[in-house]
Amino acid sequence: MRIPFLRRLSAALAIAVLTLTGIVSAQAQTEVTGGPKPTVVLVHGAFADASGFNKVIARLQNAGFPVIAPANPLRDTAGDSAYISSVIDTIPGPVILAAHSYGGVVITNAARGHDNVEALVYLGAFAPDEGESALQIASQFPGSELGGALVARHYPLPDGTEGTDGYIDPAQFRAVFAADLPESETRLMAATQRPGSVNGLAGASGEPAWETIPSWYLIPTQDRVIPPDAQRFMAERAGSHVREIDSSHVVMISHPGAATATILAAHAATK
Repeated sequence: MRIPFLRRLSAALAIAVLTLTGIVSAQAQTEVTGGPKPTVVLVHGAFADASGFNKVIARLQNAGFPVIAPANPLRDTAGDSAYISSVIDTIPGPVILAAHSYGGVVITNAARGHDNVEALVYLGAFAPDEGESALQIASQFPGSELGGALVARHYPLPDGTEGTDGYIDPAQFRAVFAADLPESETRLMAATQRPGSVNGLAGASGEPAWETIPSWYLIPTQDRVIPPDAQRFMAERAGSHVREIDSSHVVMISHPGAATATILAAHAATK
């Protein structure tokens, strides 16, 4: 019983090395895992959009994986999770859910009730327990610089009340969000950032899917949005397979090889 597991482990390590160097091929992935591959659903967080996964998507597609990176509405925890859950409903085969930042809150809730979700992958993301919110977790551990960098903008709601969106001040965007990316790139990211609704960031999470679905966690140790200690706490609580890397919050952009390797490791372990 142990031999197949050890073989899969060795294969996963080999693929991880190839992915980190950016040279993993579809043929190599087929030789390692065999059989049909799960659809990888990538869920972005606040202050970003799905294009932040582009380098990861390219690697996964090169390895023969179907990939979808839907637009997370970023309005409220329950609604965002319901939307991503509806996307999963349209996928007939196995699924791996991977998320960045607030997207981790969403997959923690959206995965519930889906027997085809094989693994959860947290890439510098929140993995809340029931009743917790993203803002609550970030405030419990020192190190987050997000609060002081937020700019509030109000918007009308259908019932006549107002909601509040949080943007990162463009002058602070690179230092807080993506310090290891070139300034020319972060200027564009700051201008095109999608705001996070306070209703979403402060919304209470439901029963966590990580209680029943295996999880993997890539922790960026230079994260100034979600303190690394907060991520270590969440990863340990969820029983996640953990790797740490010297990276800013946007680990999927600055270290796409490591992010991809984490997803491939999850796939190899669930075969």
